[in-house]
Amino acid sequence: MSKFAEPMARLIEELKKLPGVGGKSAQRLAFHILRSSDDDAEALAAAVRDVKASLRLCSVCNNITDVDPCSYCSSPTRNQRLVCVVEEPTNIAAIEKTKHFNGTYHVLHGSLSPLHGVGPDQLRITNLLRRVESAQLDEVIIATNPTVEGEATAVYLSQQLRRPGLRVTRIAMGIPVGSDIEYADEITMLKAMEGRRDL
Repeated sequence: MSKFAEPMARLIEELKKLPGVGGKSAQRLAFHILRSSDDDAEALAAAVRDVKASLRLCSVCNNITDVDPCSYCSSPTRNQRLVCVVEEPTNIAAIEKTKHFNGTYHVLHGSLSPLHGVGPDQLRITNLLRRVESAQLDEVIIATNPTVEGEATAVYLSQQLRRPGLRVTRIAMGIPVGSDIEYADEITMLKAMEGRRDL
């Protein structure tokens, strides 16, 4: 393996810390940055510094934002009585793409995973419970991932959130649109059957 100059080796090591970036990808990115103009490299460095300096968590929903409360929580056109609970801020984009959800969000920043030492205290559940107690909510939609951890989180939240007059729902799961039932695993097929609705 060829030895790189110390600044290049350090950049490669830092890039390898990014999710999904291995050694080869880190090298390609590092050499791309090296070949970039000084202005482009400085713009990248400034963008990284700005993200760290300007972004924080919304005090209401824990979404990543540059204003507090975030644009979802402060919007007068969104239904503030409807909250969708997601695991990560990136999940919001998937829901927003549908253009059919007009409520607000609550980001847990993970899911329950006792094997990895993640319990309720490591997630942003406390302020969700405070939010349910203090606000007049009609419904909380639990939109955690269809994984063992996501299911455990959904069950735990449904028990913690149960209140008279509050509807707690779980997103439907099952066969993806455009796929073939023949290739569905038994868990996916079971969820599809459980989530069936009247036509």
